[in-house]
Amino acid sequence: MEIIVNLMGGLGLFLYGMNLMGDGLQKSAGDRLKKIIELLTSNLFMGVLVGALVTAVIQSSSATTVMVVGFVNAGIMNLTQAVGVIMGANIGTTITAQLVSLDLTGMAPVALGIGIVLYLFSNKPSKKNLSEILIGFGILFTGMDFMKAAVEPLAEFQGFTDLLLTFGEYPLLGLLLGFGITAIVQSSSASMGMLVALASQGLIPLSAALPILYGQNIGTCVTSLISSVGANKNARRAAMMHLVFNVLGTAVFLIFLSKPVESIVVAMDPENVARQLANTHTLFNIVSVVALLPFTKLIIKIAMKLVPDKETDEDEDEVRTVKYIDDRMIETPSIALASIVKETLRMGEKAKESLNAAMEGLMEKTPEKLERAFKREKLVNELQKLILSYLLKLSKASLDENSRETVDALFNTVNDIERIGDHSENIAELAQLAIESEVSFSDLGMLELKEMYNKVISAYTYALEAMRTSNVDLACKVIKMEEQVDMMEKSCRANHMNRLNKGLCNIDNGIVYLDVITNLERISDHAVNIAQQVIAERVSNK
Repeated sequence: MEIIVNLMGGLGLFLYGMNLMGDGLQKSAGDRLKKIIELLTSNLFMGVLVGALVTAVIQSSSATTVMVVGFVNAGIMNLTQAVGVIMGANIGTTITAQLVSLDLTGMAPVALGIGIVLYLFSNKPSKKNLSEILIGFGILFTGMDFMKAAVEPLAEFQGFTDLLLTFGEYPLLGLLLGFGITAIVQSSSASMGMLVALASQGLIPLSAALPILYGQNIGTCVTSLISSVGANKNARRAAMMHLVFNVLGTAVFLIFLSKPVESIVVAMDPENVARQLANTHTLFNIVSVVALLPFTKLIIKIAMKLVPDKETDEDEDEVRTVKYIDDRMIETPSIALASIVKETLRMGEKAKESLNAAMEGLMEKTPEKLERAFKREKLVNELQKLILSYLLKLSKASLDENSRETVDALFNTVNDIERIGDHSENIAELAQLAIESEVSFSDLGMLELKEMYNKVISAYTYALEAMRTSNVDLACKVIKMEEQVDMMEKSCRANHMNRLNKGLCNIDNGIVYLDVITNLERISDHAVNIAQQVIAERVSNK
Protein backbone atom coordinates (compact mmCIF):
# COMPACT_ATOMS: atom_id res chain seq x y z
CA MET A 1 0.00 0.00 0.00
CA GLU A 2 2.88 2.35 0.88
CA ILE A 3 4.42 1.74 -2.56
CA ILE A 4 1.14 2.70 -4.31
CA VAL A 5 0.71 5.86 -2.21
CA ASN A 6 4.29 7.00 -2.86
CA LEU A 7 4.00 6.19 -6.56
CA MET A 8 0.75 8.16 -6.86
CA GLY A 9 2.29 11.07 -4.95
CA GLY A 10 5.30 11.09 -7.25
CA LEU A 11 3.04 10.88 -10.31
CA GLY A 12 0.98 13.81 -9.03
CA LEU A 13 4.11 15.94 -8.58
CA PHE A 14 5.34 14.87 -12.02
CA LEU A 15 2.08 15.89 -13.72
CA TYR A 16 1.84 19.18 -11.80
CA GLY A 17 5.44 20.05 -12.59
CA MET A 18 4.96 19.24 -16.27
CA ASN A 19 1.80 21.40 -16.47
CA LEU A 20 3.45 24.28 -14.60
CA MET A 21 6.51 24.17 -16.84
CA GLY A 22 4.27 24.01 -19.92
CA ASP A 23 2.27 27.05 -18.72
CA GLY A 24 5.48 29.01 -18.19
CA LEU A 25 6.75 28.08 -21.64
CA GLN A 26 3.42 29.07 -23.21
CA LYS A 27 3.45 32.47 -21.54
CA SER A 28 7.06 33.02 -22.59
CA ALA A 29 6.21 32.09 -26.18
CA GLY A 30 3.22 34.50 -25.99
CA ASP A 31 2.76 36.41 -29.25
CA ARG A 32 4.76 33.86 -31.24
CA LEU A 33 2.17 31.19 -30.44
CA LYS A 34 -0.62 33.59 -31.46
CA LYS A 35 0.76 33.53 -35.01
CA ILE A 36 0.55 29.76 -35.17
CA ILE A 37 -2.68 29.84 -37.19
CA GLU A 38 -0.91 31.73 -39.97
CA LEU A 39 1.63 28.92 -40.22
CA LEU A 40 -1.02 26.24 -40.62
CA THR A 41 -1.06 26.29 -44.39
CA SER A 42 -1.76 23.36 -46.70
CA ASN A 43 1.98 22.63 -46.62
CA LEU A 44 2.17 19.23 -44.92
CA PHE A 45 5.78 19.61 -43.81
CA MET A 46 4.99 22.96 -42.17
CA GLY A 47 2.16 21.22 -40.30
CA VAL A 48 4.58 18.59 -38.99
CA LEU A 49 7.01 21.31 -37.86
CA VAL A 50 4.24 23.34 -36.19
CA GLY A 51 2.90 20.25 -34.40
CA ALA A 52 6.36 19.38 -33.08
CA LEU A 53 7.10 22.94 -31.90
CA VAL A 54 3.73 23.48 -30.20
CA THR A 55 3.94 20.13 -28.40
CA ALA A 56 7.48 20.88 -27.26
CA VAL A 57 6.19 24.15 -25.79
CA ILE A 58 3.00 22.92 -24.12
CA GLN A 59 4.60 19.62 -23.06
CA SER A 60 1.66 17.45 -24.13
CA SER A 61 0.87 15.72 -27.42
CA SER A 62 -2.64 15.04 -26.06
CA ALA A 63 -3.23 18.79 -25.61
CA THR A 64 -1.98 19.46 -29.14
CA THR A 65 -4.23 16.83 -30.74
CA VAL A 66 -7.22 18.01 -28.70
CA MET A 67 -6.45 21.50 -29.95
CA VAL A 68 -6.31 20.17 -33.54
CA VAL A 69 -9.76 18.61 -33.04
CA GLY A 70 -10.93 22.05 -31.90
CA PHE A 71 -9.41 23.76 -34.94
CA VAL A 72 -11.07 21.31 -37.32
CA ASN A 73 -14.37 21.65 -35.45
CA ALA A 74 -14.11 25.44 -35.78
CA GLY A 75 -13.36 25.17 -39.51
CA ILE A 76 -9.94 26.81 -39.11
CA MET A 77 -8.04 23.72 -40.24
CA ASN A 78 -8.81 21.03 -42.81
CA LEU A 79 -7.96 17.33 -42.52
CA THR A 80 -4.81 17.59 -44.66
CA GLN A 81 -3.41 20.27 -42.34
CA ALA A 82 -4.56 18.34 -39.27
CA VAL A 83 -2.78 15.11 -40.15
CA GLY A 84 0.55 16.96 -40.45
CA VAL A 85 0.15 18.65 -37.06
CA ILE A 86 -0.83 15.32 -35.44
CA MET A 87 2.31 13.68 -36.84
CA GLY A 88 4.44 16.55 -35.60
CA ALA A 89 2.86 16.32 -32.14
CA ASN A 90 4.14 12.74 -31.84
CA ILE A 91 7.69 14.01 -32.47
CA GLY A 92 7.31 16.96 -30.08
CA THR A 93 6.24 14.75 -27.18
CA THR A 94 9.58 12.89 -27.29
CA ILE A 95 11.21 15.97 -25.70
CA THR A 96 9.57 15.14 -22.36
CA ALA A 97 10.67 11.50 -22.55
CA GLN A 98 14.25 12.55 -23.30
CA LEU A 99 14.16 15.00 -20.41
CA VAL A 100 12.91 12.54 -17.78
CA SER A 101 15.37 9.85 -18.87
CA LEU A 102 18.29 12.09 -17.88
CA ASP A 103 19.52 11.95 -14.29
CA LEU A 104 18.82 15.60 -13.45
CA THR A 105 17.43 15.01 -9.95
CA GLY A 106 20.37 16.89 -8.41
CA MET A 107 19.38 20.01 -10.35
CA ALA A 108 15.78 19.99 -9.03
CA PRO A 109 16.55 21.80 -5.72
CA VAL A 110 18.63 24.41 -7.57
CA ALA A 111 15.85 25.03 -10.11
CA LEU A 112 13.25 25.22 -7.32
CA GLY A 113 15.38 27.63 -5.28
CA ILE A 114 16.07 30.00 -8.17
CA GLY A 115 12.48 29.75 -9.42
CA ILE A 116 10.93 30.54 -6.02
CA VAL A 117 13.27 33.50 -5.44
CA LEU A 118 12.41 34.91 -8.89
CA TYR A 119 8.70 34.40 -8.28
CA LEU A 120 8.73 36.12 -4.88
CA PHE A 121 11.01 39.05 -5.65
CA SER A 122 10.38 39.93 -9.30
CA ASN A 123 7.41 41.84 -10.69
CA LYS A 124 8.37 41.56 -14.37
CA PRO A 125 6.09 39.19 -16.33
CA SER A 126 9.07 37.70 -18.20
CA LYS A 127 10.80 36.84 -14.89
CA LYS A 128 7.56 35.40 -13.50
CA ASN A 129 7.25 33.16 -16.57
CA LEU A 130 10.86 32.01 -16.17
CA SER A 131 10.21 31.27 -12.50
CA GLU A 132 7.22 29.06 -13.44
CA ILE A 133 9.40 27.12 -15.90
CA LEU A 134 12.10 26.58 -13.25
CA ILE A 135 9.64 25.65 -10.48
CA GLY A 136 7.83 23.28 -12.84
CA PHE A 137 11.15 21.71 -13.85
CA GLY A 138 12.11 21.24 -10.19
CA ILE A 139 8.75 19.74 -9.20
CA LEU A 140 8.77 17.44 -12.27
CA PHE A 141 12.13 15.91 -11.32
CA THR A 142 11.20 15.78 -7.64
CA GLY A 143 8.15 13.74 -8.67
CA MET A 144 10.38 11.56 -10.86
CA ASP A 145 12.66 10.93 -7.87
CA PHE A 146 9.62 10.02 -5.74
CA MET A 147 8.47 7.48 -8.36
CA LYS A 148 11.94 5.91 -8.55
CA ALA A 149 12.11 5.62 -4.77
CA ALA A 150 8.56 4.21 -4.63
CA VAL A 151 9.25 1.35 -7.07
CA GLU A 152 12.69 0.48 -5.68
CA PRO A 153 11.33 -2.02 -3.07
CA LEU A 154 9.57 -3.92 -5.88
CA ALA A 155 12.96 -5.38 -6.87
CA GLU A 156 12.67 -7.69 -3.85
CA PHE A 157 9.43 -9.22 -5.14
CA GLN A 158 10.33 -12.00 -7.58
CA GLY A 159 6.71 -12.34 -8.73
CA PHE A 160 6.61 -8.70 -9.85
CA THR A 161 9.83 -8.90 -11.86
CA ASP A 162 8.70 -12.18 -13.42
CA LEU A 163 5.42 -10.51 -14.40
CA LEU A 164 7.27 -7.68 -16.15
CA LEU A 165 9.45 -10.16 -18.03
CA THR A 166 6.37 -11.83 -19.54
CA PHE A 167 5.66 -8.64 -21.49
CA GLY A 168 8.79 -9.35 -23.54
CA GLU A 169 7.49 -12.85 -24.31
CA TYR A 170 3.90 -11.73 -24.94
CA PRO A 171 4.09 -8.27 -26.59
CA LEU A 172 0.31 -8.00 -26.93
CA LEU A 173 -0.04 -7.99 -23.11
CA GLY A 174 2.54 -5.20 -22.85
CA LEU A 175 0.76 -3.29 -25.58
CA LEU A 176 -2.55 -3.51 -23.68
CA LEU A 177 -0.88 -2.49 -20.41
CA GLY A 178 0.73 0.59 -21.98
CA PHE A 179 -2.56 1.51 -23.62
CA GLY A 180 -4.52 1.08 -20.38
CA ILE A 181 -2.18 3.11 -18.16
CA THR A 182 -1.98 6.00 -20.65
CA ALA A 183 -5.75 5.99 -21.20
CA ILE A 184 -6.29 6.23 -17.43
CA VAL A 185 -3.74 8.97 -16.60
CA GLN A 186 -4.51 10.80 -19.90
CA SER A 187 -0.82 11.52 -20.49
CA SER A 188 1.74 9.51 -22.43
CA SER A 189 4.49 11.57 -20.77
CA ALA A 190 3.29 10.52 -17.31
CA SER A 191 3.07 6.83 -18.24
CA MET A 192 6.49 7.15 -19.88
CA GLY A 193 7.79 8.64 -16.63
CA MET A 194 6.56 5.60 -14.70
CA LEU A 195 8.18 3.27 -17.24
CA VAL A 196 11.48 5.16 -16.96
CA ALA A 197 11.26 4.92 -13.15
CA LEU A 198 10.93 1.12 -13.39
CA ALA A 199 13.75 0.87 -15.94
CA SER A 200 16.11 3.07 -13.92
CA GLN A 201 15.74 0.72 -10.95
CA GLY A 202 16.58 -2.29 -13.12
CA LEU A 203 13.10 -3.75 -12.76
CA ILE A 204 12.24 -4.07 -16.44
CA PRO A 205 14.50 -4.93 -19.40
CA LEU A 206 14.24 -3.12 -22.71
CA SER A 207 12.64 -6.09 -24.51
CA ALA A 208 9.74 -6.09 -22.00
CA ALA A 209 9.45 -2.29 -21.89
CA LEU A 210 9.14 -1.75 -25.65
CA PRO A 211 5.62 -3.26 -26.11
CA ILE A 212 4.42 -1.12 -23.18
CA LEU A 213 5.97 1.96 -24.81
CA TYR A 214 4.21 1.21 -28.10
CA GLY A 215 0.92 0.74 -26.25
CA GLN A 216 1.38 4.16 -24.64
CA ASN A 217 1.45 5.76 -28.10
CA ILE A 218 -1.97 4.27 -28.85
CA GLY A 219 -3.32 5.11 -25.38
CA THR A 220 -2.59 8.81 -25.85
CA CYS A 221 -5.24 8.85 -28.63
CA VAL A 222 -8.01 8.32 -26.05
CA THR A 223 -7.89 11.99 -24.96
CA SER A 224 -8.51 13.33 -28.48
CA LEU A 225 -11.19 10.70 -29.15
CA ILE A 226 -13.05 11.73 -25.99
CA SER A 227 -12.70 15.41 -26.90
CA SER A 228 -14.24 14.76 -30.34
CA VAL A 229 -17.52 13.51 -28.84
CA GLY A 230 -20.21 15.98 -29.84
CA ALA A 231 -17.99 17.68 -32.44
CA ASN A 232 -18.69 17.77 -36.19
CA LYS A 233 -17.76 14.88 -38.45
CA ASN A 234 -14.46 16.39 -39.62
CA ALA A 235 -13.35 16.92 -36.01
CA ARG A 236 -14.19 13.28 -35.27
CA ARG A 237 -12.20 12.30 -38.33
CA ALA A 238 -9.21 14.31 -37.05
CA ALA A 239 -9.29 12.37 -33.77
CA MET A 240 -9.63 9.12 -35.74
CA MET A 241 -6.60 10.04 -37.88
CA HIS A 242 -4.56 10.31 -34.68
CA LEU A 243 -5.61 6.79 -33.74
CA VAL A 244 -5.02 5.38 -37.24
CA PHE A 245 -1.55 6.95 -37.46
CA ASN A 246 -0.45 5.61 -34.08
CA VAL A 247 -1.89 2.13 -34.70
CA LEU A 248 -0.17 1.89 -38.10
CA GLY A 249 3.13 3.14 -36.64
CA THR A 250 2.92 0.67 -33.77
CA ALA A 251 2.13 -2.23 -36.13
CA VAL A 252 5.11 -1.39 -38.36
CA PHE A 253 7.48 -1.20 -35.39
CA LEU A 254 6.15 -4.23 -33.56
CA ILE A 255 6.29 -6.46 -36.64
CA PHE A 256 9.32 -5.20 -38.58
CA LEU A 257 11.49 -2.73 -36.66
CA SER A 258 11.45 -3.77 -33.01
CA LYS A 259 14.68 -5.84 -33.12
CA PRO A 260 16.73 -3.45 -35.32
CA VAL A 261 15.74 -0.44 -33.17
CA GLU A 262 16.53 -2.35 -30.00
CA SER A 263 20.02 -3.10 -31.34
CA ILE A 264 20.57 0.57 -32.29
CA VAL A 265 19.54 2.05 -28.93
CA VAL A 266 21.52 -0.53 -26.96
CA ALA A 267 24.61 0.28 -29.03
CA MET A 268 24.05 4.03 -28.38
CA ASP A 269 23.85 3.62 -24.57
CA PRO A 270 24.62 0.00 -23.49
CA GLU A 271 24.21 0.38 -19.72
CA ASN A 272 21.32 2.83 -19.30
CA VAL A 273 17.89 1.29 -19.94
CA ALA A 274 16.15 4.63 -19.22
CA ARG A 275 18.11 6.32 -22.02
CA GLN A 276 17.47 3.35 -24.30
CA LEU A 277 13.73 3.78 -23.72
CA ALA A 278 13.82 7.51 -24.42
CA ASN A 279 15.86 6.99 -27.60
CA THR A 280 13.46 4.25 -28.75
CA HIS A 281 10.55 6.60 -28.13
CA THR A 282 12.21 9.29 -30.24
CA LEU A 283 13.16 6.89 -33.05
CA PHE A 284 9.69 5.32 -33.01
CA ASN A 285 7.97 8.65 -33.59
CA ILE A 286 10.44 10.10 -36.09
CA VAL A 287 10.57 6.91 -38.18
CA SER A 288 6.75 6.56 -38.02
CA VAL A 289 6.32 10.09 -39.36
CA VAL A 290 8.91 9.61 -42.13
CA ALA A 291 7.44 6.21 -43.10
CA LEU A 292 3.78 7.29 -43.08
CA LEU A 293 4.12 10.85 -44.42
CA PRO A 294 3.73 9.67 -48.06
CA PHE A 295 0.51 7.88 -47.04
CA THR A 296 -1.33 10.83 -45.48
CA LYS A 297 -4.08 10.64 -48.12
CA LEU A 298 -4.61 6.98 -47.22
CA ILE A 299 -4.84 7.87 -43.50
CA ILE A 300 -7.43 10.54 -44.30
CA LYS A 301 -9.41 8.05 -46.43
CA ILE A 302 -9.40 5.48 -43.62
CA ALA A 303 -10.62 8.12 -41.15
CA MET A 304 -13.38 9.14 -43.57
CA LYS A 305 -14.43 5.51 -43.92
CA LEU A 306 -14.53 5.12 -40.13
CA VAL A 307 -16.52 8.37 -39.76
CA PRO A 308 -18.62 8.42 -42.96
CA ASP A 309 -20.94 11.09 -44.29
CA LYS A 310 -24.60 10.57 -43.48
CA GLU A 311 -27.53 11.34 -45.73
CA THR A 312 -29.11 13.32 -42.90
CA ASP A 313 -26.02 15.53 -42.41
CA GLU A 314 -26.77 19.22 -42.89
CA ASP A 315 -24.29 21.91 -43.87
CA GLU A 316 -22.59 22.15 -40.48
CA ASP A 317 -21.14 25.61 -41.14
CA GLU A 318 -24.66 26.94 -41.66
CA VAL A 319 -26.31 25.40 -38.61
CA ARG A 320 -23.53 26.32 -36.13
CA THR A 321 -23.60 29.77 -34.57
CA VAL A 322 -19.89 30.14 -33.82
CA LYS A 323 -17.19 29.47 -36.40
CA TYR A 324 -13.76 30.02 -34.85
CA ILE A 325 -14.01 29.23 -31.13
CA ASP A 326 -13.95 25.84 -29.47
CA ASP A 327 -13.45 24.90 -25.81
CA ARG A 328 -10.69 22.47 -26.80
CA MET A 329 -8.47 25.41 -27.79
CA ILE A 330 -8.39 26.76 -24.23
CA GLU A 331 -5.67 24.15 -23.59
CA THR A 332 -3.47 26.62 -25.50
CA PRO A 333 -4.68 30.05 -24.33
CA SER A 334 -2.63 32.17 -26.76
CA ILE A 335 -4.16 30.34 -29.74
CA ALA A 336 -7.63 30.43 -28.16
CA LEU A 337 -7.21 34.21 -27.81
CA ALA A 338 -6.40 34.60 -31.52
CA SER A 339 -9.53 32.58 -32.34
CA ILE A 340 -11.82 34.58 -30.06
CA VAL A 341 -10.60 37.81 -31.69
CA LYS A 342 -11.57 36.34 -35.09
CA GLU A 343 -14.99 35.32 -33.72
CA THR A 344 -15.55 38.80 -32.28
CA LEU A 345 -14.68 40.36 -35.65
CA ARG A 346 -17.11 37.94 -37.30
CA MET A 347 -19.78 39.10 -34.82
CA GLY A 348 -18.90 42.68 -35.80
CA GLU A 349 -19.46 41.86 -39.48
CA LYS A 350 -22.85 40.32 -38.67
CA ALA A 351 -23.87 43.51 -36.85
CA LYS A 352 -22.71 45.48 -39.89
CA GLU A 353 -24.85 43.29 -42.17
CA SER A 354 -27.82 43.96 -39.89
CA LEU A 355 -27.26 47.73 -40.10
CA ASN A 356 -26.86 47.67 -43.89
CA ALA A 357 -30.03 45.59 -44.31
CA ALA A 358 -32.01 47.86 -41.96
CA MET A 359 -30.96 51.06 -43.78
CA GLU A 360 -31.53 49.55 -47.23
CA GLY A 361 -34.96 48.36 -46.08
CA LEU A 362 -35.75 51.87 -44.85
CA MET A 363 -34.61 53.67 -48.00
CA GLU A 364 -35.93 51.13 -50.49
CA LYS A 365 -39.05 50.17 -48.46
CA THR A 366 -38.31 46.44 -48.84
CA PRO A 367 -39.63 44.19 -46.01
CA GLU A 368 -37.29 41.36 -47.14
CA LYS A 369 -34.26 43.47 -46.23
CA LEU A 370 -35.78 44.23 -42.84
CA GLU A 371 -36.33 40.53 -42.19
CA ARG A 372 -32.64 39.95 -42.94
CA ALA A 373 -31.74 42.72 -40.47
CA PHE A 374 -33.79 41.06 -37.71
CA LYS A 375 -32.20 37.64 -38.39
CA ARG A 376 -28.69 39.06 -38.29
CA GLU A 377 -29.43 40.92 -35.04
CA LYS A 378 -30.70 37.70 -33.47
CA LEU A 379 -27.45 35.98 -34.50
CA VAL A 380 -25.47 38.86 -32.97
CA ASN A 381 -27.28 38.33 -29.65
CA GLU A 382 -26.52 34.60 -29.71
CA LEU A 383 -22.87 35.28 -30.55
CA GLN A 384 -22.62 37.75 -27.67
CA LYS A 385 -23.69 35.11 -25.14
CA LEU A 386 -21.37 32.43 -26.52
CA ILE A 387 -18.36 34.75 -26.88
CA LEU A 388 -18.75 36.21 -23.38
CA SER A 389 -19.03 32.69 -21.94
CA TYR A 390 -15.87 31.67 -23.81
CA LEU A 391 -14.03 34.80 -22.65
CA LEU A 392 -14.96 33.99 -19.06
CA LYS A 393 -13.43 30.51 -19.43
CA LEU A 394 -10.36 31.94 -21.15
CA SER A 395 -9.87 34.53 -18.40
CA LYS A 396 -9.33 31.65 -15.94
CA ALA A 397 -6.58 30.09 -18.11
CA SER A 398 -2.85 30.79 -17.91
CA LEU A 399 -2.37 34.08 -19.76
CA ASP A 400 0.45 36.59 -19.85
CA GLU A 401 -0.27 40.19 -18.80
CA ASN A 402 -0.82 41.53 -22.34
CA SER A 403 -3.17 38.67 -23.26
CA ARG A 404 -5.18 39.20 -20.08
CA GLU A 405 -5.62 42.88 -20.98
CA THR A 406 -6.79 41.85 -24.46
CA VAL A 407 -9.38 39.51 -22.92
CA ASP A 408 -10.63 42.31 -20.64
CA ALA A 409 -10.89 44.67 -23.63
CA LEU A 410 -12.83 42.07 -25.64
CA PHE A 411 -15.55 41.93 -22.97
CA ASN A 412 -16.23 45.63 -23.67
CA THR A 413 -15.89 45.31 -27.46
CA VAL A 414 -18.37 42.42 -27.64
CA ASN A 415 -20.92 44.46 -25.69
CA ASP A 416 -20.37 47.48 -27.98
CA ILE A 417 -20.98 45.31 -31.06
CA GLU A 418 -24.14 43.89 -29.48
CA ARG A 419 -25.40 47.44 -28.86
CA ILE A 420 -24.73 48.27 -32.54
CA GLY A 421 -26.92 45.27 -33.37
CA ASP A 422 -29.63 46.63 -31.07
CA HIS A 423 -29.56 50.05 -32.77
CA SER A 424 -29.73 48.32 -36.18
CA GLU A 425 -32.82 46.48 -34.95
CA ASN A 426 -34.30 49.81 -33.79
CA ILE A 427 -33.78 51.25 -37.29
CA ALA A 428 -35.40 48.15 -38.84
CA GLU A 429 -38.42 48.55 -36.55
CA LEU A 430 -38.66 52.25 -37.50
CA ALA A 431 -38.48 51.22 -41.17
CA GLN A 432 -41.34 48.75 -40.59
CA LEU A 433 -43.39 51.54 -39.03
CA ALA A 434 -42.59 53.82 -41.97
CA ILE A 435 -43.70 51.17 -44.50
CA GLU A 436 -46.90 50.33 -42.59
CA SER A 437 -47.81 54.01 -42.09
CA GLU A 438 -46.76 54.93 -45.64
CA VAL A 439 -44.34 57.52 -44.27
CA SER A 440 -41.93 59.04 -46.80
CA PHE A 441 -39.07 61.51 -46.49
CA SER A 442 -38.37 64.61 -48.56
CA ASP A 443 -35.59 64.33 -51.17
CA LEU A 444 -33.34 66.59 -49.11
CA GLY A 445 -34.07 64.66 -45.91
CA MET A 446 -33.27 61.36 -47.65
CA LEU A 447 -30.02 62.78 -49.04
CA GLU A 448 -28.91 63.93 -45.56
CA LEU A 449 -29.86 60.52 -44.11
CA LYS A 450 -27.77 58.71 -46.75
CA GLU A 451 -24.77 60.96 -46.12
CA MET A 452 -24.93 60.38 -42.37
CA TYR A 453 -25.39 56.61 -42.84
CA ASN A 454 -22.38 56.44 -45.20
CA LYS A 455 -20.23 58.27 -42.68
CA VAL A 456 -21.36 56.00 -39.81
CA ILE A 457 -20.87 52.75 -41.74
CA SER A 458 -17.40 53.94 -42.83
CA ALA A 459 -16.45 54.75 -39.23
CA TYR A 460 -17.66 51.34 -38.03
CA THR A 461 -15.83 49.56 -40.87
CA TYR A 462 -12.61 51.38 -39.96
CA ALA A 463 -13.11 50.45 -36.29
CA LEU A 464 -13.37 46.74 -37.15
CA GLU A 465 -10.34 46.97 -39.45
CA ALA A 466 -8.37 48.79 -36.73
CA MET A 467 -9.22 45.96 -34.35
CA ARG A 468 -8.27 43.30 -36.94
CA THR A 469 -4.88 44.89 -37.72
CA SER A 470 -4.20 46.72 -34.41
CA ASN A 471 -3.90 49.90 -36.51
CA VAL A 472 -3.85 52.95 -34.23
CA ASP A 473 -3.98 55.40 -37.17
CA LEU A 474 -7.28 53.89 -38.33
CA ALA A 475 -8.59 53.97 -34.76
CA CYS A 476 -7.76 57.69 -34.52
CA LYS A 477 -9.52 58.24 -37.85
CA VAL A 478 -12.69 56.71 -36.36
CA ILE A 479 -12.59 59.22 -33.49
CA LYS A 480 -12.29 62.13 -35.93
CA MET A 481 -15.13 60.76 -38.05
CA GLU A 482 -17.35 60.50 -34.98
CA GLU A 483 -16.95 64.25 -34.44
CA GLN A 484 -18.18 64.75 -38.01
CA VAL A 485 -21.15 62.42 -37.32
CA ASP A 486 -22.09 64.52 -34.25
CA MET A 487 -22.05 67.66 -36.40
CA MET A 488 -24.12 65.93 -39.10
CA GLU A 489 -26.72 64.86 -36.53
CA LYS A 490 -27.10 68.43 -35.27
CA SER A 491 -27.32 69.71 -38.84
CA CYS A 492 -29.95 67.08 -39.75
CA ARG A 493 -32.05 68.03 -36.72
CA ALA A 494 -31.84 71.73 -37.53
CA ASN A 495 -32.65 71.20 -41.22
CA HIS A 496 -35.56 68.93 -40.30
CA MET A 497 -37.06 71.58 -38.01
CA ASN A 498 -36.66 74.12 -40.79
CA ARG A 499 -38.49 71.83 -43.27
CA LEU A 500 -41.19 71.17 -40.66
CA ASN A 501 -41.75 74.90 -40.21
CA LYS A 502 -42.02 75.34 -43.98
CA GLY A 503 -44.51 72.46 -44.23
CA LEU A 504 -42.18 70.33 -46.38
CA CYS A 505 -42.59 67.38 -44.01
CA ASN A 506 -44.99 66.33 -41.25
CA ILE A 507 -44.86 65.13 -37.65
CA ASP A 508 -45.14 61.42 -38.52
CA ASN A 509 -42.15 61.23 -40.83
CA GLY A 510 -40.30 63.62 -38.49
CA ILE A 511 -40.52 61.16 -35.57
CA VAL A 512 -39.12 58.31 -37.68
CA TYR A 513 -36.44 60.55 -39.21
CA LEU A 514 -35.18 61.89 -35.86
CA ASP A 515 -35.14 58.43 -34.24
CA VAL A 516 -33.13 57.01 -37.16
CA ILE A 517 -30.42 59.69 -36.97
CA THR A 518 -30.28 59.23 -33.17
CA ASN A 519 -29.63 55.51 -33.61
CA LEU A 520 -27.00 56.18 -36.28
CA GLU A 521 -25.19 58.62 -33.98
CA ARG A 522 -25.15 56.07 -31.17
CA ILE A 523 -23.74 53.43 -33.51
CA SER A 524 -20.93 55.87 -34.25
CA ASP A 525 -20.34 56.25 -30.48
CA HIS A 526 -19.93 52.47 -30.10
CA ALA A 527 -17.54 52.41 -33.09
CA VAL A 528 -15.43 54.95 -31.19
CA ASN A 529 -15.46 52.71 -28.11
CA ILE A 530 -14.07 49.85 -30.23
CA ALA A 531 -11.39 52.15 -31.68
CA GLN A 532 -10.42 53.43 -28.22
CA GLN A 533 -9.89 49.83 -27.03
CA VAL A 534 -7.42 49.37 -29.90
CA ILE A 535 -5.52 52.51 -28.88
CA ALA A 536 -5.54 51.59 -25.17
CA GLU A 537 -4.25 48.08 -25.91
CA ARG A 538 -1.41 49.41 -28.07
CA VAL A 539 -0.39 51.90 -25.36
CA SER A 540 -0.41 49.22 -22.62
CA ASN A 541 1.71 46.86 -24.76
CA LYS A 542 4.50 49.41 -25.16
